[in-house]
Amino acid sequence: MSELHAFVTAVRLGSFTRAADQLCVTQGAVSRAVSRLESHLGVTLVSRTPTGLTLTAAGRRLLEGTASALDQIEQVSRELRVPAVRNTLRLAVVPTLASVWLMPRLPDFHRQYPDIRVEFCPYRRDEDFSGDGPHAAILAGIPGERAGWRSDYIIGREVVAICHPERLRQRRAEGRWKAPAELLREPLLRHANAPENWANWFRAVGVLAGPPEGPRMDQVSIIVRAVMADIGLAVLQRCLVQEEIDNGRVAVPFDLPVQLQHGYILCSPERNSRHPALTAFREWLLETAGHTLPETTAPAP
Repeated sequence: MSELHAFVTAVRLGSFTRAADQLCVTQGAVSRAVSRLESHLGVTLVSRTPTGLTLTAAGRRLLEGTASALDQIEQVSRELRVPAVRNTLRLAVVPTLASVWLMPRLPDFHRQYPDIRVEFCPYRRDEDFSGDGPHAAILAGIPGERAGWRSDYIIGREVVAICHPERLRQRRAEGRWKAPAELLREPLLRHANAPENWANWFRAVGVLAGPPEGPRMDQVSIIVRAVMADIGLAVLQRCLVQEEIDNGRVAVPFDLPVQLQHGYILCSPERNSRHPALTAFREWLLETAGHTLPETTAPAP
């Protein structure tokens, strides 16, 4: 079948090279496919000329007898693929959010929508939805930042300061940490991709402070481990550390409602916004996030 497809495409386009471009293979692959077909039939089908390909009598007869059938096969194949395409969602997600927050909840989506398949694409911070990439992506940002995109806030605006439980116990036993400003005397870990988190947190709780000078780390998982090792304190999205807080692996010295403008948003180009699988996923995701963490406090500037 592939040899016949290569033959018909090459003849219609008049060139092995143009056929190769359409079939996304090399020119040599098309030429070899036609040669195999000629060997199988025992006749010459095409001859090369300076102006392109010329059909022999045998080639003309084969084309007339098979081109229409191939067209019908391709049409039926496209029709059969439509349900699979409509029921497949290609998604890219910030890795930490995917592993910590989305994956534990995704089985519920599969229970509600068993016919929808979610495929995960490589995450790119500068996602532009070009090429055969994801239908949608969950990125860090602010809704409405990108023209031509639909963007829905999901979760992640609420941030919280965390520390090692023993550090909190010791400071409280010493009569310290009665006000957030006292944290300025502690080692403050910074997220390399959100170095302003501490300054924004202090501003939101009424403390005037410049950017901290603590160590920079580029992954949330590393920062959380550093806090658990009592290397320092950190400000992170509550949704990413709630499990560690609940299990007592980290502590919250000042449990104050602080929200930033940035959060995790579900983004998609307008051309994909009505994709059936994406529509179902968006509705489920918004409902899940709303039940998980109501966030009503006004965001910090």
